[in-house]
Amino acid sequence: MDAKSEASSNSLDFDVVIIGAGVSGINAAYRVQNEAPAGTSYVILESRDAIGGTWDLWRYPGIRSDSDVFTFSFGWNPWPGRESLASGGKIKQYMVESAQQAGIDKHIRLGHKVVSANWSPDEKCWEVMAQQQGGGEHHDGQATPPPQLFRGRFVFLGTGYYDYQEPLASTIPGIDKFGGRLINPQHWPQDYDYADKEMVIIGSGATAISIVPAVANKVKHVTMLQRSPSWYLTLNQYGRIARLLAIIFPDRMARRLNRYRWMIQTQILLFVSRNMPAVAGGLLRLLTSLQLPKDADWKRDFQPRYGPWDQRLCVVMDGDLFAALRSRQASVVTDHIDTVTEDGIVLKSGQVLKADVIVAATGIRLKFGGGIRFSANGAPVDLTDRFAWKQCMLQDVPNLVFSFGYAENSWTLGADCAATVMLRVMRELQRQRLTWAAPRVDASETKTMVPRPLWRLTSTYLENMTSVFPKGGTGEWRPRWYPFFDFWAASWGGMKGLAME
Repeated sequence: MDAKSEASSNSLDFDVVIIGAGVSGINAAYRVQNEAPAGTSYVILESRDAIGGTWDLWRYPGIRSDSDVFTFSFGWNPWPGRESLASGGKIKQYMVESAQQAGIDKHIRLGHKVVSANWSPDEKCWEVMAQQQGGGEHHDGQATPPPQLFRGRFVFLGTGYYDYQEPLASTIPGIDKFGGRLINPQHWPQDYDYADKEMVIIGSGATAISIVPAVANKVKHVTMLQRSPSWYLTLNQYGRIARLLAIIFPDRMARRLNRYRWMIQTQILLFVSRNMPAVAGGLLRLLTSLQLPKDADWKRDFQPRYGPWDQRLCVVMDGDLFAALRSRQASVVTDHIDTVTEDGIVLKSGQVLKADVIVAATGIRLKFGGGIRFSANGAPVDLTDRFAWKQCMLQDVPNLVFSFGYAENSWTLGADCAATVMLRVMRELQRQRLTWAAPRVDASETKTMVPRPLWRLTSTYLENMTSVFPKGGTGEWRPRWYPFFDFWAASWGGMKGLAME
């Protein structure tokens, strides 16, 4: 591979162009920096004015991880604290410090929104166009410069899985008549004072159950309005095992042991939920019922209509949601909306919920590839109608790797598998003195392979958007669902189906 040093010239040619400075992009940068062939150059293009991705964008009250931070953190820099769940602010700070400690921050171009990427078969590289952000004029009064060209042998997409700019539009009957404040958690107004307000949160997922306890002591009352109940799992923020490991072992070893412990625990829970749903459901039901107010209607408000882990479990930190319900500052209502009025919501049952502010926590708008226009030799390329090889490279698309984490485990574990595969491909190309690699579906696979979604969850917003993402298949095209096996396959598994030239 022809490595070019960013420091030695003003050239915008790189071996790897990483798009996105969130968890996936920072992790990929570390792997490239430390494990790629010697001299490999890279750049990270980030559209926002700060690193952090999800953890820089989402700032609603109570924002926190909905999986343990020991497995969510980077394998090369395990989570430094002892808490199992962490706030969004702490996670972002951890990412900033990790990037600084590894020297990755020096390679990040903030305010660079990638608008297009074209594969040049003649140059054997990607031509990536990035528009500098910041409005119509720079602070010096000069007009915004034209898009800048970055060329890369490889492109790594760390763009996440949802639309950063446009939230999911919620169809709420009569919402135009509402005289109060309508808020989408994705763009929570930081200057909004909700003290002594009647708040109704529409939704019952991770966002809703995080907001409820965070605002309960400040609002007049908060109601979580759900169409159907979710499964809950209460986790202690500071667990006894984490504290014990910190006492017995040196710091770094304790952090690694906590990481492996959580990986194993999660797999056990998933196995029991998938194979013995009655057992898992009974245990979750017992743990939840012990924390509810005595007059709670279990069957109506807390008995899910689906099996454990058919949708993502809602993780409750230290039982804070149930404490808010017991305090009577918060309540749960299970019903459908008939219409919104000027000062509240009328439900199908006839019940009226008074509201000064409505929070639409109804899901996210999914998007693959960050809305970038992809092409090959100038001809448009649709990435979503292709099979995904090892869930990180796309059928017939050269030298393009995308990060797609787990829906049932921490995202970072899957993102690391994608980075590991990219490095294997780069090293193999160098060994054979070749320039590009692209997955190919052979004739037999074309006839027999049945498309499968990249996730197994049945959340409504996920099921409605399967056409937005590439599809999985069988063999090397199977979706990535099992972290331990997937890491082995990414590091040492076969490379069948990958054409190189």
